[in-house]
This record gives sequence, structure tokens and C-alpha cells, in this order.
Amino acid sequence: MVELNALVADLQDEGAEIDGLVSGLERGAWATPTPAAGWTVAHQIAHLAWTDQRALLSARDAGAFQAEVAHFAEVVPLDRLDQLVDEFAAEGAKAPPEELLAEWRQGRTDLAETLLELPGGTKLPWYGPPMSATSMATARIMETWAHGNDLADALGARREPTGRIQHVAHIGVRTRDWAYLVRGLAPPAEPFRVELTAPDGAVWTWGPEDARQRVTGPAHDFCLLCTQRVHRADTALVAIGADADRWLDIAQAFAGPPGPGRAAR
Repeated sequence: MVELNALVADLQDEGAEIDGLVSGLERGAWATPTPAAGWTVAHQIAHLAWTDQRALLSARDAGAFQAEVAHFAEVVPLDRLDQLVDEFAAEGAKAPPEELLAEWRQGRTDLAETLLELPGGTKLPWYGPPMSATSMATARIMETWAHGNDLADALGARREPTGRIQHVAHIGVRTRDWAYLVRGLAPPAEPFRVELTAPDGAVWTWGPEDARQRVTGPAHDFCLLCTQRVHRADTALVAIGADADRWLDIAQAFAGPPGPGRAAR
């Protein structure tokens, strides 16, 4: 298990890399459309700031977070939380870029410090099952990385994959069953073997070596696929077995309703 200190350091590094994509932008560039329909650069940063603040609220005041979730549920069913997410992103995007960036930076700092201060064993309420501090940090890395790819695509920047994507891949594997359940499907009963080639050439593995259902290929492709930032046809992933093949069509590492995915290039 990865130590919390290392996870939080990776979360901070991921945030800093994305910060570097937007910190020098002229005001007009914040209105640049991104691959997420209807979202500009400002929407993306506003969303990251908002979700970091939700994680911070959960870590600092679980009762207040749960009350907020109950309020959200009065507005829209939680399985349609994406509607509220869009509204909050749109509202946040109205702020001047310098204010929005400052808010996101402060939230990132506050969240990192708060996660490190939590007593061991603390469970944080969330929009699904409660999470440990390590799981929350991992989830924030995943979301920051995913939206960072949207920003890079919009701004014509190239991001080199780093070892931090192992956290994204881990969530992608752990949420295998979720991808089925969120679509009203029964998850496969047997375990899968997943073997992914890391950016440095190492091989990351999950599941029993003798599993009949297998997925292999570049870790970067797998991370893009399970965060629905690429169409499966544009990856080098290989599935062995009908169940593994089906999983790659629906993989989804994030909470909420089934995402639309991306069109093939």
C-alpha cells in the first residue's frame, strides 16, 4: 500500500503540473473550449477547485458534508449529480481567471495539509461509499490528471506520462465492477488479470496470474480509457476473454452516471 505522505506529494505534483498549463494564459484563453462538451478552460479549473473544496469539507466536517449531499439530493437525484456538477462549473467559470486560479491553489494546499493531519483509520464520506484518506488522495490524483488532459488537449500542450498514473490505473482496476453496476449490469464473477506497461517500461500487475480474463497494454492508454479521455479504438490495449473485452468498452473510474466517452479519432 502506498503511504499517505507519498500519495499527497503526488497529488501536489499533479496539481502543480496542471497549474503550469494555465498560469501563464492570457485572459481570453480561459474561454478556450475543451474536449468536454460545453466546458472551457475556466470550467475545468472551476470544477477542480469545487471538487477539492468538497473533499476538504468531507475531511474537516463530515456532518456538514453529509448535510450538503442531502441538500443536493433534494435538488436532483444523486445518480444525476452531473447536472449539478455542470452548474457549479459554469458558476465558478464566471470568476476572473486570477481569482479562480488563486481559489484552486488555496484549496489544493488546504486539502493536502488536512489529509495528512487526519487520524489513521478515518473514513471520509463521499458521493459513494466512504473513503480512507489514502483513497481520497488517490481519487483526487485521478480527477486532476483526467481534467489536466482535457486542458492539455485544448491548449495544444503535450503531457509526458509519469509514474503518478499508477494511481489512476489502480482506481481503474478497482472500479471494474462499478462500470457494470452503474449500467445496470451484473459484474463478472471471476477475477481479471491486468498487466500494464508503465511509462518507464516496468510492468504493473493486478489480479491472479492464472486468470482467464486478461487485459494488457500501455498503462497510459488504460488510464485514458478508464477516465474516458480516449476511445478504445485509439488505444493499444488487448483483451483476452469475452468479459475482459466487454469491460474495456465500458470502463469507468469516476463516480456518477455512465459517461458518454470520446469519439474515435
